[in-house]
Amino acid sequence: MTVKVIFIGGAGRSGSTLVDRVIGQIPGYASAGELRTLWDAGLIENRLCGCGQPFGDCPFWRQVGDLAFGGWSNTNPRDMEAALASLSYVRALRQLVVGSPPSLDPEHSGVLGRLYEGLSAAAAGATIIDSSKGPRYALMLTAVPGIDLRLIHLVRDSRGVAYSWSKEVARPDTPGRAVQMPRFGASAASARWMVQNSYTELLGRRVPVTRLRYETFIENPTGELLRVFRDLGEDVPPAALNFIGPDSARVGPSHTVMGNPMRMTTGEIRLVADSAWRTALPRLPRAEVTALTFPLLVRYGYRV
Repeated sequence: MTVKVIFIGGAGRSGSTLVDRVIGQIPGYASAGELRTLWDAGLIENRLCGCGQPFGDCPFWRQVGDLAFGGWSNTNPRDMEAALASLSYVRALRQLVVGSPPSLDPEHSGVLGRLYEGLSAAAAGATIIDSSKGPRYALMLTAVPGIDLRLIHLVRDSRGVAYSWSKEVARPDTPGRAVQMPRFGASAASARWMVQNSYTELLGRRVPVTRLRYETFIENPTGELLRVFRDLGEDVPPAALNFIGPDSARVGPSHTVMGNPMRMTTGEIRLVADSAWRTALPRLPRAEVTALTFPLLVRYGYRV
């Protein structure tokens, strides 16, 4: 069985959860959130699914576990987490540049294959939307038998990303515990933005890829999604996007793993660009981020 996966790659805080949720409303597509974190956040920490239930209590994910493994108890989440963390950026760069096969052994590769196959089966054969973002994980997926990987390279202005990383944001998926999303300063946020986007570009040499700018998506969501689908060889008629308005979209419950807090929102969601950084990001950090990310800012068409 071949499972089609649309992977949203790029830097964190670029709007991947929003794009994931919107695409997941289209018939034949299913939002899965950041599947890279399933073993830790889902199986080990039992965080809330996008539907609001703890991962272990969610009927959908129980069905996925049953279909893929005969139950999640037949998996070793700590071993899988260690295997997925074993690929360093240096080794990944060598594989991306030289073109050698990704280093994931057959046992762990088989586990990933069964996971995505079970997920697609539980979603009635839908194409899976994986917004894990990380190019190292996506590189591993290219070597998993049975996965037909397509890549959306999602980019956002680095100043907006850096400002988002600087804010305090509470996680809604850890009831009973006060957990904040990670925060990074200007230098660290810039480095992450450069590395993640550069690696994602290299990954695009291996799989069908299209680039999507967060800001352009917000301005013209329907037109941009139709372009993205055309670029990736997906046959999606315009009528399938009727749930999207000029500045909002209607979304139902999802079964996403991790992501931005809005993954747990249902109903009308606003499609308005988060441009607070233009006035709220102090001058010095803004200049630092601009200088450190200048090459790719220009490449992606942002004004500097």
